[in-house]
Amino acid sequence: MATLCYKAVERIVSAAQNMCNSVHEQQTVLNCIRLLTRLIPYIFEDVDWSGFFWSPIPSHAECVSTEPGAPLAHNLIDALCDLLFCPDFTVQYIRKEGPDTAEDLQSIDSCEYIWAAGVGFATSPPTNAVHDGNKTEILKLILTCISYTMYQVNNDHQLVPNPWVEYLTSTENRHALPLFTSLLNVICSYDPVGYGVPYNHLMVTDIREPLVEVAIQVMCVCLENDLESHSEDVSENSETGFKNLFVNYLSRIHREEDFAFMLKGLTRLLNNPLTQTYLPGSCKKIQFYQEMLVLFWKMCDINKTFMFYVLKSSDVLEVLVPILYHLNDARADQSRVGMMHIGVFIILLLSGERNFGVRLNKPYTTRVPMDIPVFSGTHADLLIIVFHKIITVGHPKLQPLFDCLLTIIVNVSPYLKTLSMVASAKLLHLLEAFSTPWFLYAKSANHHHVFFLLEVFNNIIQYQFDGNSNLIYQLIRKRATFHQLANLSTDQATINKVLNKRGKKTTPSTSMEFSAESPTSTPVDSDNHDDQASSKPPSEETAGGDNMAEEFGIDEGEDDEEKSSNQKPPRHHLQEGVARVPDMYSQETAAHFTATSEWVMSWKQKLPLQTIMRLLQVLVPQVEKICIDKNLTDEGEILKFLQHGTLVGLLPVPHPILIRKYQANSGTTMWFRTYMWGIIYLRNVDPPIWYDTEVKLFEIKSL
Repeated sequence: MATLCYKAVERIVSAAQNMCNSVHEQQTVLNCIRLLTRLIPYIFEDVDWSGFFWSPIPSHAECVSTEPGAPLAHNLIDALCDLLFCPDFTVQYIRKEGPDTAEDLQSIDSCEYIWAAGVGFATSPPTNAVHDGNKTEILKLILTCISYTMYQVNNDHQLVPNPWVEYLTSTENRHALPLFTSLLNVICSYDPVGYGVPYNHLMVTDIREPLVEVAIQVMCVCLENDLESHSEDVSENSETGFKNLFVNYLSRIHREEDFAFMLKGLTRLLNNPLTQTYLPGSCKKIQFYQEMLVLFWKMCDINKTFMFYVLKSSDVLEVLVPILYHLNDARADQSRVGMMHIGVFIILLLSGERNFGVRLNKPYTTRVPMDIPVFSGTHADLLIIVFHKIITVGHPKLQPLFDCLLTIIVNVSPYLKTLSMVASAKLLHLLEAFSTPWFLYAKSANHHHVFFLLEVFNNIIQYQFDGNSNLIYQLIRKRATFHQLANLSTDQATINKVLNKRGKKTTPSTSMEFSAESPTSTPVDSDNHDDQASSKPPSEETAGGDNMAEEFGIDEGEDDEEKSSNQKPPRHHLQEGVARVPDMYSQETAAHFTATSEWVMSWKQKLPLQTIMRLLQVLVPQVEKICIDKNLTDEGEILKFLQHGTLVGLLPVPHPILIRKYQANSGTTMWFRTYMWGIIYLRNVDPPIWYDTEVKLFEIKSL
């Protein structure tokens, strides 16, 4: 096998040096590429062959085409990158006048042969199906080479460096810049619908889609943002660490026209699966939306200027809606739990900025096909309704995400000018479910969900009271829930009685059946949540469910809150919190927990009920009086009364707005790496590149 690999690499290197200028040589190169694509995974899975590609080529196997003393991997990557910009093989030859018309691949300026117009390149080369096919074959071999990660075991969250990615994205690869630009431009310029001719994808083969798909996968892997290369300035690395030029180039993009091109391309592809026509199946639907979500995540994480551009633009909603669509569609599908995680993480990242909450007030008029209640309102209503659906009827493995979902709602709540009646009712339903005594006593972190929801209500009451008569009406209707919370028993005998009574009725179940009275499955992995201005409930160990030991921090920062219609809030500061990152691959663990009187007292006295109880104290008598005096049976009249009501001078001093911002660490980096390779493994089944090999990064299960 070693001799076979040496010979295949030798042929590829030789062809690159000769500009692959004959049909026979081009076919030989493609055959060698396909052969190595199938062989390399079997080499990677064998520990005894782990250093094969990184050892100097033996003297008996050396040839004039390979670089003496260089590892086989370097020769292979150099030759493949040369071939990606080889005229008349993968790119259109540019005719030049003058004596220097004859060029070889070592002296050619590959920046002149970028594959598509866009960032840093204005010329749009003609499309050539043969060239695109050849580029796809080469990129698949590169993807196979950098799949070395799949055969390494990550112990104790220690990320194993990938030498293939290091070399491909290092300064030693002279094609790093044109390759990065080509991949980015091919992805963002791709339009799967084209001119919109119905059923055109059934009559004509899309020659660009396979190239775009493998380009996204290679780009996502090459943007690995390991801790050793991730710092405040991603372009600077320690002397001992490697410098990832892909991360460097992406972080340096700053022109608005480039951001506009990138965002337009991303939103076009993200919204493609949502496209509706009068003719069923007449519009082409892409299948690589999960890779698109990963790429968008990495763009926002690496280039904060791009993220701020997205938030500044109303197009951020063109990103949010398809994410919510996929979250709702996949909520009960165990095979897509990972996609649920990445979608929620993206929204969590965006929700840490004020502009995101403000943009959510835009009316939601585009009706995407989703099995949710009909409502008339804003994008904020859509977000809350979808999140409610995920929590109440989602897969049990989504329970660790409950904290993230509620954190997002908390982050945006101070800016929500008007919630619909449907969304308001969903929020109160969640509070009813989470505030059930049995639920609060069952796990050590369950009470954190109540803190989140109370903070949502307090934010809206203090900062957006005037426009939220629907929510105020629901608060009054469900006032018994708040009184129940305020009077929650802390007596040990009562706690034991509630738990014992519930234990006789239910047994542990993998199904997620949620009711307002008694949820039968409990969410886990809550974060440490700040209540009001300073106090915190105690941090407890998680009592069960899927979780990761690693945590991601919440940055401190400042934000300008919306002015309340009834009071002018003071300048505020942001508190710091901690949240758990769930892991779709972790094994469930069970920890014994027993609720005690002291434990219940420790967090009950910190429940932020003052603002809500004061509102109920003022408005409930007024609403009851108007109902009796006017004999009202229609909620419309009550809503009109609440719309013109005021609480000026009656509420407590407005509390600080707490914005929780995502911050990456080794745990999240490892999770994203595992998830990304899981997607790539499943998407490459024709041919099945890694099928039947001993992958160690994740476990493969048949559902």
